[in-house]
Amino acid sequence: MLAGAAAAAAGSALATGCSGGGAPSGADSANSLERLMREGAVRDTRRLLERYDATAAVHPDLAGRLAPLREAVAAHTGALAPASPKSAPTPSRAPSPSASPSAPAPSGAPAAGKAEVPAKPAEALSALADAERSLSEARTIALAGAPGELARLLASVAACGAVHAYLLTSNPGAAS
Repeated sequence: MLAGAAAAAAGSALATGCSGGGAPSGADSANSLERLMREGAVRDTRRLLERYDATAAVHPDLAGRLAPLREAVAAHTGALAPASPKSAPTPSRAPSPSASPSAPAPSGAPAAGKAEVPAKPAEALSALADAERSLSEARTIALAGAPGELARLLASVAACGAVHAYLLTSNPGAAS
């Protein structure tokens, strides 16, 4: 999803740059692309937070295990947010069950609030790990089109997501 948004933004920036008079400078195009990429990354991160919240709501016994991972994901929202007064504050705790998603899901993607949480705790952790892994992969792909500082941030957040996927599927407390 993020890679698609980046490609669309890049195509739009290129088309705008080729249109002649009144076209934004190269710096404006880069800033616009970075803003679009950051907004998409924040939207994806919020969807992941909603999955964490839904999983903890369905499986309260997992809430303690999920809390540190969820807090890290919440921190990613703030780090990825575009620097402007328009950016929303980073959620620091689970929203109320009646809260609606902050942004609609892109076409073809299920709405985050409607994500099914498997009934078995192990399957719920596996589904959450799959979501972390998928987002980590999308962020890794997006690195190719991201400006320098954002690329470094996406790489770091993608690595964190890969670690989360591992931790979600590992057996806590098992002997190594």
